Amino acid sequence: MSDITRTRDETALVARVQAADGEGRDIHDAATGAVIGQAPVHTVADLDDAIARAKAAQPAWEGLGHGKRAELLLAAADAIEANAEPLARLLSREQGKPLSGPNARFEVGACATWLRDAATTPLEPQVLVDDESGYAELSYRAVGVVGAIGPWNWPLMISIWQIAPALRMGDTVVAKPSEYTPLSVLALVDILNEVLPPDVLIAVSGGRDVGARLASHPDIDKVMFTGSTATGRRIIEGSAGNLARLTLELGGNDAGIVLPDADPAAIAEGLFWGAFINTGQTCAALKRLYVHDSLYDEVVAALADLARATPMGVGLDEGNVLGPLQNRQQFDIVKRLVDDAASRGARIVTGGTPATELGELFFPVTIVADVEDGVPLVDEEQFGPALPVIRYTDVEDAIASANRLEAGLGASVWSTDRAAAREVAARLQAGTVWINGHGGLHPKVPFGGVKGSGYGLEFGVEGLKSVAVPQVISG
Repeated sequence: MSDITRTRDETALVARVQAADGEGRDIHDAATGAVIGQAPVHTVADLDDAIARAKAAQPAWEGLGHGKRAELLLAAADAIEANAEPLARLLSREQGKPLSGPNARFEVGACATWLRDAATTPLEPQVLVDDESGYAELSYRAVGVVGAIGPWNWPLMISIWQIAPALRMGDTVVAKPSEYTPLSVLALVDILNEVLPPDVLIAVSGGRDVGARLASHPDIDKVMFTGSTATGRRIIEGSAGNLARLTLELGGNDAGIVLPDADPAAIAEGLFWGAFINTGQTCAALKRLYVHDSLYDEVVAALADLARATPMGVGLDEGNVLGPLQNRQQFDIVKRLVDDAASRGARIVTGGTPATELGELFFPVTIVADVEDGVPLVDEEQFGPALPVIRYTDVEDAIASANRLEAGLGASVWSTDRAAAREVAARLQAGTVWINGHGGLHPKVPFGGVKGSGYGLEFGVEGLKSVAVPQVISG
């Protein structure tokens, strides 16, 4: 671990990044409603200043070369690990996800993992021609200043997905966290900046006007955004004037198809966590499940058993692995969709009504059976702990159902016959299709969506290329 890293407690993390008393916006604990701290409210003028500073710092940062930048990024990963527990506690309170399970500690650990991978993944020049006709070589250079606009569901991990490759390639970054989860991201950036040179990475905490300006600013060369399809379209429009390159990871409504030869007992846990990791608040979560009629009742029953047995509650309680919805708007969406499905005759197997005994924003894991395509719970992205399970008898119909929506982020196929599963997977319109799993990501495996789920790739070599510009030297 680098000798320049320091460990702070959660209170110190917040104190370093929050606004002065009375000058910020209260940020509440998602589970209890208590005030955690006050987020700065930066303005468009603050953003303009940040971009100017990042632009001025970029040539020297690129000039350090890959080796020195990698060294600094590895030291930054050490700094994250030195502050992992207080970061996880702050994240748990602000976002709502528990410390335990695939949640807050997992997310902080993933930040260090992805940062190290971005630092050490080689991207060598590619020789295109080297013969009697001549010589041509393709290499990648920094794009310039990257605007990184992050979400509230995995605020630290997704911020690192944007920041790490950009810094590695010699870009400087201006990051805008979600208005719902600014403190944890500001704390993460503050920790990284213990190691990085001044103005290489700057966080700006503001509202939608700041995000709109970031996408359209003439000195922004690349925009990375994770969020809704509707906001992604506005970013595309806003970037028309500056011709910023875009990586957009947009909304998902991932389908899973359980083939008739699957083993319900063997796949139940994978299905459950594919759907309900982070209490369902994950872009590439399993959001609609198509199960063959011969297995339907067994799969529904197995999921219901897991739902009843999985503890939900305040994230700082070590025994919980599911938390609240992060904000009232998302809670209302989930409740509306579940209520609508019930009113149409769907069978609510577990959950279905708010868990007010746990807190204001808690909604229990809700398994919804006897539901069909066309119902809003199936057709709209619920982004919460409610899973519609749809019965099918012909796999061709299941494939058609999976492909019929605008979303195309992820999908999955569940079967004991891997060859048969791969045949179905190849026909699904999604950027990633998992077999006998859902949502697993690897820092070296490219990830991105198709159709309304956006475009551009993150992770690995392709992710490095996406925050760079190609240059051919010929002759």
